[in-house]
Amino acid sequence: MSTTASAASASQQQSGFRRLWRVLRQLFHELVGALFAILALAWFNAAFRAWTRDVARWLIGIAVSMALLFVFFAVTSFRRARRI
Repeated sequence: MSTTASAASASQQQSGFRRLWRVLRQLFHELVGALFAILALAWFNAAFRAWTRDVARWLIGIAVSMALLFVFFAVTSFRRARRI
């Protein structure tokens, strides 16, 4: 129990630079996650536009797979920001 209390008190007593660095890392991961989410929306939009214009199905599949990849990156980036 004392190790848990000492670890909690050590994390609360971070120096100013460590706290700033932690905040900057978390902000970076959140911004990257938001950027990936915006790019995923753009790829979904491209896939939808291609689907309504009767483009080849493999092009629609590539656009959807790219959008899903960007969604994965966005989710993992937001999860990493929460762990920091």
